[in-house]
Formats: sequence, structure tokens, C-alpha cells
Amino acid sequence: MKGLILSGGTGSRLRPITHTGPKQLVPVANKSVLEYAIEDLKEADITEIGVILGNKGRDGIQELLGDGSEYGVEITYIVQGNPLGLAHAAGCAKDFIGDDDFVMYLGDNILKSGVTDLVKSFEAGEYAAGIALQEVDNPQAFGIADVDEEGKVTELIEKPDEPPTNLALIGMYVFSSVVFDAIDDLEPSWRGELEITEAIQNLLEDGYKIDSHVVTGWWKDTGKPEDILEANRLVLEDKELNTAGVVEDGAETDGRIELADSAIIEDGAVVRGPVAIAENTTIKSGTYVGPYTSIGANSTLEDVHIENSVVIGDSEITANGRIVDSLLGRNANVESADSLLPEGRRLIVGENSQLKL
Repeated sequence: MKGLILSGGTGSRLRPITHTGPKQLVPVANKSVLEYAIEDLKEADITEIGVILGNKGRDGIQELLGDGSEYGVEITYIVQGNPLGLAHAAGCAKDFIGDDDFVMYLGDNILKSGVTDLVKSFEAGEYAAGIALQEVDNPQAFGIADVDEEGKVTELIEKPDEPPTNLALIGMYVFSSVVFDAIDDLEPSWRGELEITEAIQNLLEDGYKIDSHVVTGWWKDTGKPEDILEANRLVLEDKELNTAGVVEDGAETDGRIELADSAIIEDGAVVRGPVAIAENTTIKSGTYVGPYTSIGANSTLEDVHIENSVVIGDSEITANGRIVDSLLGRNANVESADSLLPEGRRLIVGENSQLKL
């Protein structure tokens, strides 16, 4: 079985963070969302992986993943170009997949439980496709699956007014190569895209069996800033965190702290976990880093209170205020304006920014 990770898309809901890079490289607990997908596939014994690239951020993704050897996998890059739908992305990988079965994994998703059980469930029967589902509170906002008592899918409905179940498709699929025939028969939807839900429905109508697997534990689509923060919290709650760096005498630490070997918590700083602090980062005296915070590489924090936030990296944060529930992009610098006149907030704010002052 092969893997296919979709890493196209424009990341419009994460602007301005994604003006300078693809959404799949935004870190959660100081590791890009895309790397979690690679690890999930490897854990399911899938080591031949195709990565679908869009028009934006190709170089950054290829620089991070390389040929995959660092992760113990073999990566092939496939250019989709314009994002014309999930089924279009899958169709672009037809030559790479050949006659093999494959897992299709949306690269901005992150799962607690991975895809191993989804793969095992698919392999246990004669199925054309398998879909990962999760119970949701607002099924009208999702593609919904109706399933029988044995877990076989009987119908897929996109954002139904009267959903028959609350089982939502969450962007993890297993397919046999027969799906490419269904994709070839698709016409663009009202969105101008080739819809994977329609391809699976066509397989159903042609008499093929579709498996379903209800995912336990949490799942997050990391498409919006608040989703990144929640995913960061969920990962930090579960992850084993190791303190390898320097904690100076006089620093106050509590809880689980991941501290890279080149990172320092200085005398007079307070850090309360769960927290992740990446390489070449210094937490200076007078700083408070609170729970559910990740600080990216090459950053300096001084005289600031920060909690439940993600600092992507290469940043200096020296404002003597309180920062909570925030996503700070790479090279973000936050300084104090106390000594500046006239008094007032001084902002350079990019497109689609969100501020609460």
C-alpha cells in the first residue's frame, strides 16, 4: 500500500501566516502538521509516499521533507498546480499509485490515533474505498455518511439539511485503484472542483463496497488560527516532553517541559508546562511562559507573560504585557511601547489579521 498526502491549497483561512509559506508547514508543538502525517503513514507500515504540491510553497515542503530518508520513508513529489478538488489531486497521482491500494491523507489534518486502524479495517474486506468518520455536533456543516450495522457505507451526503447520522468525513481515505475510473467520470461541481465525495458515491452506485472506520480520540483540521492553537494544546497534553536544555538555578519550572538541548531557561524566568521550547531559544529573566505554549526556534522572550499560544520562530518578544491565545508568525517581533510618545498602540498588520486590543 502507498500513501498520498495532499499539500496543495492556498491556506486562505490562515493568512497572513500563509502569505510566506504553506499551511502544512505551520508547526504544532514545534513540528509541522505535515510531519505528523508522514509519521502516521509510517506507523501504518506505509513507506512509499506521494506528496501533492500546489502552486505555492513547493520549495519549503521539499526542503523540509527531502527524499524522506530522514523519516524512514521514500517520497515522490507530484505537482497538482491549481487546487481543483480532492479528486483532482488524487487523479494527479494515478501514475505514482499504479495498481496499488493507497491512503489519501489531507496534509492539514492531525489525528490522535493515526491511520493504522483505518488501514486494517479496509484490508479486512473486499472494499473499493474506506473512509474515516467521526461523530460531530453539527453534521449539517460536513459531508455525512450513512452506514449499516456492519459499518458499510450506504450513502454519502454533502452538508445535508436533515442528516441521517452525525458521522462526518474527516479527510482520511483508503482507496483501491478502481477509484481512478470513478474520478475520470466526474464533472466539476458548483465550486468548479472534482469532489472526492462524489467519486465515492459513484463507486457505491456501481455496486462497490465502501468501508467505514469511526475514529476515536481527537481530530483537528488545522485550517484556522484557533484550530492551530487547539491542536497545539491537544498534542502537548499527549506528547512525551523531554527537558534536554539548560534550566539555570533560580529558574522556576513546573509540569512537563520540552526543552531543546540548545535552549535555555534563565534565572528569574517561570515556565509552567505543558510547554515546548525549540532549539536556540532563550527564556530570559522576568518572563512567564504558561501552559499550552510552543516557542519555535531562534527566539528570545523577555519580560513577557505568554500562555496558550504558538510562536512559530525567529522572533523577539520583549513586551511587558500579557499575550494569550495567540499565533505569532515567523520573524514576529513584539516590543514594549512604554517609552514612546505619543502614547498609543503601534501596529503593522497584514491582510486577514485578527487583533483583540
